[in-house]
Amino acid sequence: MADQTYSYTQLYTFAKDVFAVMGCQEQEAEEAAKVLLAADLRGVDSHGIARLSGYFRLWQAGRVNAKPKMSIIHESPSTAVIDADAALGLVAAPYAMKVAMGKARLAGTGWVSVQNSNHFGIAGIHAMMALEEDMIGIAMTNASPLVAPTFSTERLLGTNPIAVAIPTGNQPAFVADMATTTAANGKLEILQRKNLPAPEGWIQDKDGHISTNQHEVKNGGALLPLGGTREQGSHKGYALGSIVDIFSAVLSGANYGPWVPPFVSFLPLADDMPGKGIGHFFGAMRIDAFRPAADFKANMDQWIARFRAAKTVEGQEQVLIPGDPERLMVQERMQRGIPLIDAVVKDIQELSGQLNVTL
Repeated sequence: MADQTYSYTQLYTFAKDVFAVMGCQEQEAEEAAKVLLAADLRGVDSHGIARLSGYFRLWQAGRVNAKPKMSIIHESPSTAVIDADAALGLVAAPYAMKVAMGKARLAGTGWVSVQNSNHFGIAGIHAMMALEEDMIGIAMTNASPLVAPTFSTERLLGTNPIAVAIPTGNQPAFVADMATTTAANGKLEILQRKNLPAPEGWIQDKDGHISTNQHEVKNGGALLPLGGTREQGSHKGYALGSIVDIFSAVLSGANYGPWVPPFVSFLPLADDMPGKGIGHFFGAMRIDAFRPAADFKANMDQWIARFRAAKTVEGQEQVLIPGDPERLMVQERMQRGIPLIDAVVKDIQELSGQLNVTL
């Protein structure tokens, strides 16, 4: 069966109403729905409406607090640690990024680490908040342990994404948003729904051998760090994922490594957890704390124009700038709608019936 298409407004309203049923205040329900649907708009289907039922089940399991009292528990003029009070990460992340931007307004840069949170959607949308104030935005988070370090068969890291958003003048903003694995777990979930094999270098089996079985992680296997194999640089992906884990969790007092809470609600939490919830890390850097913003943005425009004009491999039209594919996808999906595969449609229809929320 072909994908079914829904408008942004349909899915946004549905998600907002589901978060309201969970007990979120109106503003936070709107914030959560906006962040969630940003993933679908930008073509990151694995982190959008497909995750909604997962957030609901976490709430049912008592792992999400729909009415959190988020607070700063430690700070300096340019830094802060936030206890998110088990909030939806979709709500905690924008709150923390606003704190980082507030610090940057005063000190030039702002750095915020978050403990006691949950999955926060796509990292890029949080980093992009800084663009509105001529700041560079940085966002990262640790995640459920599904990734084996180079040379290991144990799952000790998450997909641990890093996002950086950089303002420009006339050119579209530079927005890099990437997992520190060869592929994010959500991409694997899409292959599972479509019954397609995984490319080589994405996953390994429980004994550490490269596999193309898209269900391998369920059989005790693991996702691989960016690079895939040691010969192709997986140790670099492992290092990047480790940095995200340390900045997000060791720095904030959240759980790290194999103790990060799983996204799925049916898996039990570890007994010996060293911290609180999932951790995030955010940065905001005011451009004019380094040089005049107009000069910087003019140079960024020149940088982007030169890279777009780079000589290309035969058969390729143009070199892309980080953020180009997602930006074009937003334009297309706002106009034509958001396609959902059958498994996701069935999932949200069941949620609609269960909660009596109209889709």
